[in-house]
Amino acid sequence: MTVDREAFQASWNETRGHLDAARVHLTGLPDIGRSATLEFLEHNELGLAFDCLIDLGDDLDLPLTFWQHLDRAAREMRLYSDALHKPHLTAADVCRRHLAAASENQ
Repeated sequence: MTVDREAFQASWNETRGHLDAARVHLTGLPDIGRSATLEFLEHNELGLAFDCLIDLGDDLDLPLTFWQHLDRAAREMRLYSDALHKPHLTAADVCRRHLAAASENQ
């Protein structure tokens, strides 16, 4: 299987942009794990950064745009299709739940 390096890099950049945009919503809040998220991003661990942001956001009342950025990152990483094959609640499932709740409140 050949990997289109340009497409892979574009997808990675898109995902990273969404994760960074979601992370901005944590600015000004006490450092409740933001440093771990930044460390994951610095080491190109986008999936772990996503999980970390979901965990942080799960405990906070964050705006719809936070969840929209995480939703876009999940779609770019194809996490929703992976979640269908897991018997437990995944970070992608939590993202969907918060996205739906935040959308209803808007």
